[in-house]
Formats: sequence, structure tokens, C-alpha cells
Amino acid sequence: MPSVNVVNGKQIVVESAGPVQQLVRFVVKPFVRMWHHQDLIAAILRREMSERFKGSVAGWVWAVVAPLLAIAVYTFAFTTNLQLPLANSAMGPRVGYALFIFSGIIVFNFWAEMAFRAPMLLHEYTHFIKQTIFPSDMLAVISTLRATAYTVISVTVMLIFQLVATHTLPWTVVLIPLIFIPFIAFLIGMSWFLCAIGAFTRDAGYLMINIAPLFMFATPVFYPQSALPAPFDFWIYANALTGYVEVMRDIVLFGKLPNWHVYLWSLLTSVFTFYFGYWFFDRYRNVIVDVI
Repeated sequence: MPSVNVVNGKQIVVESAGPVQQLVRFVVKPFVRMWHHQDLIAAILRREMSERFKGSVAGWVWAVVAPLLAIAVYTFAFTTNLQLPLANSAMGPRVGYALFIFSGIIVFNFWAEMAFRAPMLLHEYTHFIKQTIFPSDMLAVISTLRATAYTVISVTVMLIFQLVATHTLPWTVVLIPLIFIPFIAFLIGMSWFLCAIGAFTRDAGYLMINIAPLFMFATPVFYPQSALPAPFDFWIYANALTGYVEVMRDIVLFGKLPNWHVYLWSLLTSVFTFYFGYWFFDRYRNVIVDVI
């Protein structure tokens, strides 16, 4: 139903948006804001990336050394007696299981970095938010893109290691964006939610510090989902990370298309988390400025 606004003594009829229009506006609003603030996102992202290894002599070399050391340790530590699925028999059990674990670690660490940082993210930029007209919702986007850069380095190291070990890569590696784009959306949505909660109470940060490490064992990082007995092999998908880990291994290590049920579940989880997180943050946006 149209509403009537009075401006300078004149009545202006404003057509109210219907439910479909409201839904469309809500769906596109996060992306419109990202596009509108793209210069700000790029500027702060460059600043955060440059400060990551500030004061270090080696600098960005550490971003490559860390995943290389991880693969080397996993390869050395695990023996051939472990009865677990291997990426490729040509790699041998040690290398195969090392990559099996490392692929899960990549997904888990991507999530963990955001889970640890998001609750305190707004507190890091309090002076910007309080003293300027600052789009606080873009901080979750910037922080996730920052974590994405280091994750891309880890994935690249893993692919190079696999290529050296087997002299080939499965064609399915071209599908990596199909899992990482939804995962990035999932992490942005999660970060919006945790940012808002963290603005009201610092307990959110302490909670994530305590429960995030436990998720490593509740996620099939060191074991396959199929190794779990029923009904745990089904209910483990309640942990959203499970689907992302399984799809990652399918397309990178096993060279096969992921189970469409698992992929669809991961996709739906991403969409729901992204929009729920934005809705929650947007609802309390004006209050957050006063409480941080």
C-alpha cells in the first residue's frame, strides 16, 4: 500500500515495495554495498596484507614456508600402517595420507582463522567506526579476503607437491572455485554474525578460542567421513565443515566429481549462513556503534 510523505509542505506518494521486491533488495544488498565500497575494501586489504609480516626479513616467504613445513611433517610422521583412503597409490601411503590430512587442514585453518578473529574484529577498528562514517559490515569481507589469500597459497603449495609426487593432476582441480566461492560466502556470513555478537560481549571471542580447536576432531580432517559408524557418518554433516572437506578431497585428491547431495548441502549452508549473518549484523548495525 502506498505511503504519503510530506516534504516542504508537499505531499509525495511513495509506492511501498512488495514482498518480492523486498526479497530481491535483501538478496542483492550485500553485493551492492561491497561494490559501492570496493575502493575502501581494496585499501584496507592492502594495508592488512602488508602488515601481516611487517618487521620480518623473509616477509611473504613465510606464507609459503608454513604449508611446505606442514606437508613435510605429515609425510614424515605418518606410517604406512594407517588404513585410510589415499589420494593416489602412485604417491605411496605416506605422501598420500599427508595430502589427505593437509587438504582437510587447509579448509579447517581457513575457517579457524575467521572463527578466532571475527568476534574481536570490530574492536580492532573501534576508532574508525566511532569517529568516521565507516561501513563496519565491510570488515568481515576484508578479513575473509585476507584469509583467502593465504589459503590460496596453501592450495597452490599442495597442488605443486602433488604434481611433483605424481607428475600429474586430476582434471577436477579446475572445479576448485566451485567449492571455495561458497566457502568464502559461508565464512563472510559467519563473520558478520560473530562480529555482531562479539560487539556485545567479549565472551564470544573466548568461546571460539575454546571450542574452535575441538572442531578439528569433529571434522573429518584426520579420517574420512565414511570411516564413521552409523549414524555418526550421517550426523557429522551437521558440522558444515564436513561437506567442504569432503568436496575438496574429491576434486583435488581423488579426481572425481563430488557427491551432489554433499555439494548441494554445502551450497545451501553457504547461502543460509551468508544471508542470515548479514541480516543479523544489519539489524544491530546502529547499536553496535554504541556498544563497542
